[in-house]
Amino acid sequence: MQKCGFVAVVGPPNAGKSTLSNALVGQKVAIVTQKAQTTRMRLRAVVMHNEAQIILVDTPGIFEPKQRLDRAMVNEAWLGIDDADEVLLVLDAAHAKSPETDIALERLSTSKKPVSLVLNKIDTVARDTLLGLVQKLNEIVAFKDTFLISALSGDGLQRLKDTLGARMPDGPWLYPEDQAADIPSLLLASEITREKLFLRLHQELPYALTVETEKWEPRKDGSVRIEQTVFVRRDGQKAIVLGKGGKAIKDIGAESRKELEEIFDCRVHLFLFVKVRKNWQEDPERYRVLGLDYRA
Repeated sequence: MQKCGFVAVVGPPNAGKSTLSNALVGQKVAIVTQKAQTTRMRLRAVVMHNEAQIILVDTPGIFEPKQRLDRAMVNEAWLGIDDADEVLLVLDAAHAKSPETDIALERLSTSKKPVSLVLNKIDTVARDTLLGLVQKLNEIVAFKDTFLISALSGDGLQRLKDTLGARMPDGPWLYPEDQAADIPSLLLASEITREKLFLRLHQELPYALTVETEKWEPRKDGSVRIEQTVFVRRDGQKAIVLGKGGKAIKDIGAESRKELEEIFDCRVHLFLFVKVRKNWQEDPERYRVLGLDYRA
């Protein structure tokens, strides 16, 4: 009998939520960088485990919002819980004590959903410290279960997957067995390029830019032409994205094109354009493209 259910993956920024989703799926479905708030929207990642289809709802990080985009992202994280059968609170074991963790714990302490604690990056913390942390956190929230893992190395993931699979309710699968994620190709392409920009431009804040795929044109030879626009807020940011003689944007385009060809299994002709849009964070259309609620 088939089983299928939704698992919301929530927690502070940089706790390793997207890395965990990628590891459980077995391939890359979410972009990952060292910058806080890299994830801006909910992403459904599909994990197949025996007869169970586990649909992970990877969400933006939970933090104290200070501007409209912040509010929209945090709102999206909490919305991910509403329809979930299970909730995983993912914390970085080495940085579990933080204002962001307090916000998450306070909200989840009153949740009617079954919530489990996932302590990630356990290889960075001494065992005695780890066990003390587990005890303190379980005194704050009555977690259904506690998982000690390293999403990067894979330690502890099998038990987590086994447990989630067993807890999924009976029901038909919602996605084909070979589908790894529920995200439109245009949006996935934008996310891949945004990841390359973040990794390359260390001095830039994540909110300073966004990427939109404006053209997707399949060709007769099986290749695809993709045109993307990188929106920044200031002329100085545009100069940084372009780089001297256009070298930075050329290198970013090459890195993005290589990964896009691997993902879509075809030749990709990628063209990147950089435009200044000073108030893109106040533009409702940008939020619609990302699937975020502008009014949050």
